[in-house]
Amino acid sequence: MTAESLSLLQNFGFLIISLLTVATLYVIFAPIFEGDNLKKRMDSVANAREGLKQNRMAELNSGQKGLRTENKGAVKNLVDRFSLEKLFEASDLKDKLSQAGMRGQKPIYTFYMFRLIAPVVLLFLGLIFFVGLNIREWSLMQNLFVTISLTLFGFYLPAIYVKNAAGKRLANIVPVFPDALDLLLICVESGMSVELAFGRVADEMAESSVELAEEFSLTTAELSYLSSRRVAYENLARRNNHPGIRAVATALIQAERYGTPLGDTLRTMANENRQMRVMQAEKKAASLPAKLTVPMILFFLPVLFIVILTPAAMRLGSALG
Repeated sequence: MTAESLSLLQNFGFLIISLLTVATLYVIFAPIFEGDNLKKRMDSVANAREGLKQNRMAELNSGQKGLRTENKGAVKNLVDRFSLEKLFEASDLKDKLSQAGMRGQKPIYTFYMFRLIAPVVLLFLGLIFFVGLNIREWSLMQNLFVTISLTLFGFYLPAIYVKNAAGKRLANIVPVFPDALDLLLICVESGMSVELAFGRVADEMAESSVELAEEFSLTTAELSYLSSRRVAYENLARRNNHPGIRAVATALIQAERYGTPLGDTLRTMANENRQMRVMQAEKKAASLPAKLTVPMILFFLPVLFIVILTPAAMRLGSALG
C-alpha cells in the first residue's frame, strides 16, 4: 500500500470517527431539546379525523382536477420521473410502513429514494476502497465480490430498517395490550360507546405505551369518520401484525356483525392475550439455557480451567525443579 493510499485511508478513518462522535453527542443531548414528545405525537393523532377527511377530498378532487399542477417536492418528483415505484416495487409496502409507525405518502417516497441511493453509495465506496485502493490487499475477484455484496446490502437496507422499526414498535405494544383490553372492557360495560371507549383508553395508556395510545387514537378517529366500523378494525389489525391483535379485531368485527355482547368478547380476548403474554415469557425462559451455551463455552469454561489447573501446574513445575 502506497503512502498516498495510507494517507487517504487515515483521512477516511478520521472522517468516520468524527461522524460517530457527532452522532454520539446528538443521541446524548437530543432528548434534552426535544420537549414533550408524547404531547406532540398525541396532538398529531388527535387531528387524524381531519387528515382522513382531507385525504378523501383530495382523492375526489384528483379525478376532476387531474391537470392542475402543484409542487410535489423534490423526492416525489424524482420518484415519479424515474418510475421508482414500478422499478423497486415492494409488496405490501404501505402496510409495512404503517406497522413501523410511518403513515402517509412521504415515507413511501422516502423509502424508494433510499432504495435508489443506498446501493449507489455503497457501490461507489466499494469501488474506491476495495477495487481501487485495495485496502485489504485481496485479489480482484474478492474485491469485486465484496463490492457486489455491499451493493445488494444497500438495496435491502431500507427494508431491513423498516422491519426492525416495526419489530421494536410491536414490542412496545404487545406487553401492555391485555391491560388496554381490560380498560376497554371497563369503559364499555360502564355505558360508553366504542368510539369514546377507545379514546378514553388511548388517554389512559399514553404513559405506558405511546405507540398503543397512538393506535387507539387513530382507531377512534376511523370509527368516527369511516362509514363502517369493520374497516376501522381491519385497519387496526393491518397496522399491527400480531396474532393477538388480529384476533381482537376479528372478534370485534363479529360482535359488530352478529350483535353479540361486546363486553363478553373483550373479556375473552383479554384473557387470551394475557395467556399469550405468559406463554411468550415462558418461551423466552425455556430458550435461555440454549442461548447461554456458547457464552459458557467461550467465557466461563476457559477461566474455570485456568483457575483449577494453574495451581496444579505451578506445583508440578516446582516439584520437577
